[in-house]
Amino acid sequence: MKIIIIEDELLVAEDLAANLKQIQPDIEIVRIIGSIKEAVAYFTVNPQPDLIFSDIQLGDGLSFEIAKHIAIQVPVIFCTAFDEYALDAFKANGIEYILKPFSTQALSGALDKFRNMQKVMAGNIALQYEAALATIAAINQNNSATIMVRYRDRLLPFALNKIAFFCLDNELTYMHTHSGKAYVMPESLEDLENKVGGIFFRMNRQFLVNRNAIEDAVDYFPRKLRINLTLPFEKEIIVSREKKNKLLAWLAQ
Repeated sequence: MKIIIIEDELLVAEDLAANLKQIQPDIEIVRIIGSIKEAVAYFTVNPQPDLIFSDIQLGDGLSFEIAKHIAIQVPVIFCTAFDEYALDAFKANGIEYILKPFSTQALSGALDKFRNMQKVMAGNIALQYEAALATIAAINQNNSATIMVRYRDRLLPFALNKIAFFCLDNELTYMHTHSGKAYVMPESLEDLENKVGGIFFRMNRQFLVNRNAIEDAVDYFPRKLRINLTLPFEKEIIVSREKKNKLLAWLAQ
């Protein structure tokens, strides 16, 4: 079995490699990768292994972001220091996790699960990555997180849970609050999407919407969705059929 380890702490990676070899001597550690950038560069020109062991938090971001650049086709077992709440959320997505510091028993159990679920785990790994990334972002973001808005000669802090959505209108970006106020933002929707994390969803080119501002989603011909908000808003928010399943999965988390 060929394995790649993605871990930015070399001693931890080497310890993991030694433990895996002890459990199963025929395991081949193909490479130890230390960053998202290195992983993307490696997988761009090299074949993927049978299995990946990956830390979640790397020096240059969350390892889930690798799947934004490379189509990961093999199962991934994550080594994480996140608490049980996070693990429960992740396991709902069907990926295996082991807590740091990991034990031989935990590693052995993870390998057993890989062998038993190999085909299932590999079948929808890209969707699992996206869902896990959204979960982590949502955990890292909380109601105390804020966005600063310049209004006339003042800077106003807005908690993320007070913001209903962002929209692009006539080449300007607007922030709309639940109270019905709107403010012009200097950032693009892409920049804001990176800031606010998984509690917002990019519905289309024009709208970035907070989960708590969604009243419901209804079918819209042909095979699209229309988003109804909890606050009055005249324009329709339509989600394409390509994004429909991803949105429904996000709403179901």
